[in-house]
Amino acid sequence: MTTDSETTTWRPPTEFVAQCRELYGLECPPMWGTPRRPDFPTLGGKVAKVMVALGYTPMPWQRYVWDVALELDPVTGLFAYRNVGLSVPRQQGKTGSLLAVKVHRATAWKRQRIVYAAQTRGMARERFEHEFWETIEASRLAPRFVVRKGNGHEAIINRATRSRIGITANTESAGHGPPLDLGEIDEAFAHEDDRLEQAFSPAMLTRPMAQLWWASAGGTERSVFLNKKREQGRALVEELWRTGRHPRTAYFEWFAPDDMPRDDPATWRATLPALGYTVTEETIRAEYEKLDPAEFDRAYLNRTRKKAPPVDPNVPKAKWPGLADQLSKPGAELAFAVDVSQDRSHCAIAAASLRADGRVHLEIIDRRPGTDWVVPALARLHELWRPLVVAIGSSGAPAGSLIDDVIAAGITVPEDKSRPHRGHLVVVRTNDLTEACGQMADAMNQGTAVHLDQVPLTAAVNGARSRRVGDAWALDRTHSLVDVAPLVAVTEARWALLTKGPAVLDDYDVLDSVY
Repeated sequence: MTTDSETTTWRPPTEFVAQCRELYGLECPPMWGTPRRPDFPTLGGKVAKVMVALGYTPMPWQRYVWDVALELDPVTGLFAYRNVGLSVPRQQGKTGSLLAVKVHRATAWKRQRIVYAAQTRGMARERFEHEFWETIEASRLAPRFVVRKGNGHEAIINRATRSRIGITANTESAGHGPPLDLGEIDEAFAHEDDRLEQAFSPAMLTRPMAQLWWASAGGTERSVFLNKKREQGRALVEELWRTGRHPRTAYFEWFAPDDMPRDDPATWRATLPALGYTVTEETIRAEYEKLDPAEFDRAYLNRTRKKAPPVDPNVPKAKWPGLADQLSKPGAELAFAVDVSQDRSHCAIAAASLRADGRVHLEIIDRRPGTDWVVPALARLHELWRPLVVAIGSSGAPAGSLIDDVIAAGITVPEDKSRPHRGHLVVVRTNDLTEACGQMADAMNQGTAVHLDQVPLTAAVNGARSRRVGDAWALDRTHSLVDVAPLVAVTEARWALLTKGPAVLDDYDVLDSVY
């Protein structure tokens, strides 16, 4: 399995979620967020007052970010964080948050040099003139500032402090010149390298209160700078919670992992911190209905937009959406299968059952991180549902290591293979798996399989790749784009139901329609 899936087992610690709610009334905390240290003073409240003076009411998520990012070290009096990363979906108030930080900096200190960069210099200029200056000009702060609009000399200057807000291009020479006190790299998804950061950083070395901010919604696989920064930020937050040590970088990311359905309002409420303030569910639903799914994911769930997966001739992915039936129910007799991801990070238990109309119902019963839970869960399901058969991969597959534990749990292989008992264990060998994969592809093409459109299973189908096994093929764990264990599990469950299940039944006619 490749590592570019955005499914994650990380969830915000409960004490962090409680802190966000208690201090800020924030019901939508970031997936990764640096916690507030109440014993550290902060300038966040002053930035919030600037936001009000600009004519806007700060949202809980903005007050939280400002309070943390602008904490002051009680010993030195300097900013506790020299670097700030903010990854938040579109239309959540990101640009307004950055503007408030710039205006506060220009108001609070003398002769500050503040530089803003966007995707291009043209976009930075557009925002400078039509968002930054127009907002200031329409506010009660207007008398404090003067603007210069000459091309190449753009600046919003505080009359009293002589601090200036300027713009720059995304080039190696950006930020060169006088010392820099505050650098903001907006729309970081459009930056394909770190040239801007490398240009800003040396100009900040001699400024003790300097800060470098970057901000962006999700990008694409070409967003090298953003993807690196998000990976680093996530690692820093997770390390902070493990060790209690705060780095010099504050990081905030709102994000919906792949296992959260894009069409579920609960996903939106967990990912969009401006929902209910400046954005409504009706607006997001309209965007969902209008946009390409991958672009909706990038813009509003903060996922990385990936290239379309290559077409695999063996896995009929185009047929899968037409097989969805969310009202489908399993029949009286069923088979279970368990599979483990190649990196052993997740396990999946699947069921296959023949419906009255002759189609096979496929379902992921459970999927969770780790492997320690799966055998006890399988044993409970075995006792409750009395399946015809339970399938598991052989010793050459990741799930093969569980065979001894499954047998010890009471799910055993038949002593007499000609008379298998109900609920017996079937070990799926390589030839069995190629047979199962071929049968599954036929079922998808012929419309004899039905599924519930569960996210882990549909994702596995869409990201599946195949490998040759002699003249046949099997699912390829190594080169698939996602964890294909859910698809392997339903494939093996279906095969076990139809090839091994009939030997258990007294009435062989029950499954006659599938042959």
